[in-house]
Amino acid sequence: MKSAVETLNPTRVRLSIEVPFEELKDSLDAAYKKINQQVTVKGFRKGKIPARVIDQRFGRGAVLEEAVNDALPKFYTEAVNEAEIDVLGQPEVDITELKDGETLNFTAEVDVRPAIEIPDYSGIEVEVDAVEVSDEDVDKAVTELRERFASTSPVERAAEDGDVITIDLEAKVEGEVLEDGVASGVSYTIGSGELLDGIDDAVKGLEAGGEATFTSELKGGSAAGKEAEVTVKVTQVAARELPELDDEFAQLASEFDTLDELRADSRKRLENMKQYDQATQAQERVLEKLLELVEVPVPEKLLEDEINTRKHNLEHHQLGQMGLDLEKYLEIQGKTAEEFDTETKEAAVKGIKTQFVLDELVKREKLNVNQEELTEHLMRRAASSGMSPDQFAQAVVEGGQVPLLVGEVARGKALAVVVEAATVKDTNGEVVDLEDDEDETAAAPAEDASAASEDAPAEAEEKTEG
Repeated sequence: MKSAVETLNPTRVRLSIEVPFEELKDSLDAAYKKINQQVTVKGFRKGKIPARVIDQRFGRGAVLEEAVNDALPKFYTEAVNEAEIDVLGQPEVDITELKDGETLNFTAEVDVRPAIEIPDYSGIEVEVDAVEVSDEDVDKAVTELRERFASTSPVERAAEDGDVITIDLEAKVEGEVLEDGVASGVSYTIGSGELLDGIDDAVKGLEAGGEATFTSELKGGSAAGKEAEVTVKVTQVAARELPELDDEFAQLASEFDTLDELRADSRKRLENMKQYDQATQAQERVLEKLLELVEVPVPEKLLEDEINTRKHNLEHHQLGQMGLDLEKYLEIQGKTAEEFDTETKEAAVKGIKTQFVLDELVKREKLNVNQEELTEHLMRRAASSGMSPDQFAQAVVEGGQVPLLVGEVARGKALAVVVEAATVKDTNGEVVDLEDDEDETAAAPAEDASAASEDAPAEAEEKTEG
């Protein structure tokens, strides 16, 4: 076999492959054997029909077609390996010449991973938010904890903000009561915003036994997105009583003996959260700067596939679970279809560029992923997916996606290398040491940048792995 490579553009090549006919022998033998198992000829046992009889009865062309279909993937793969090119996706194959007994010539056009030059990135500088926890932040955290331990007691008065009411609901659309539009004994905290728009105004001022009707757009169910006439009846009004802020509360709500110890722990937790957010912010901004430094051609077919994947995941997974269609989603977001398409394309381009650049860094820095790193990443991904680690691991293995997770971890490590070389300062002008936060945040930007949902990264990477 002989092959040659012609570069069509920075992301696409054409392979021209010549195969001497004798190299098709194994595929021809396999073709005769396959046809033998599929046809019957009077006078011959199944599977024992001579090749010349098959040629006479079914045509040599049928045999050649079967043999060529069997041989093409093997010779294409050999040519790719010989040329040492990194292909993306499936090739477009064109048989240019097939002479029985002489030669098979074909071409294969395919997208390739572009050659990328990574410049010196040690001069990257970014600014991030300072880690500052005020007394007001601590007060808010303690108040939220206090509210979790609130008790309720029925009262004989009109409902007010913050009260917990028990209600019965009935929703009608175009005068008809919906089958899934009736609910009884629903507990609702006035002002929480957890039910329907307009319900707070409707119930405030009502005592137990009071009833009101209001109009609201349904958020879910069989009539999601439609205007409904909702009747709400209050069956009980209960006031929330917060525990006193003292040492006794600290002992009730935590492992601490005093309120001062509880407040100190709340401050530390808030600092840790802000440090994590700061590290994530640093990685995102360093990544942005890195992408500005590198010229990355994006294969058109890969981009098209990535855009379609993102749209499909949004429409059929994320929005479907919320009972919305794309049109309603855009209305809620206040976006036009053109704006949505532009944003989706920009996100897809960024995701592909991010993957290409970080993969190049993985190779250049000779970064490897060990079992412990992979396991930790798997645990994080399992938690974000809502699955147990065992369930997630089983799904990954059965889906053949272990290499995809390895790639995510490797890209996270590559980005960490760039962040370590960069200068990160906070808004106070202080240099930020991110070393303590690197392990927890290393994988996140590489995952987030490559797709819009949990499904998209795997599909996008499948395409880039070819």
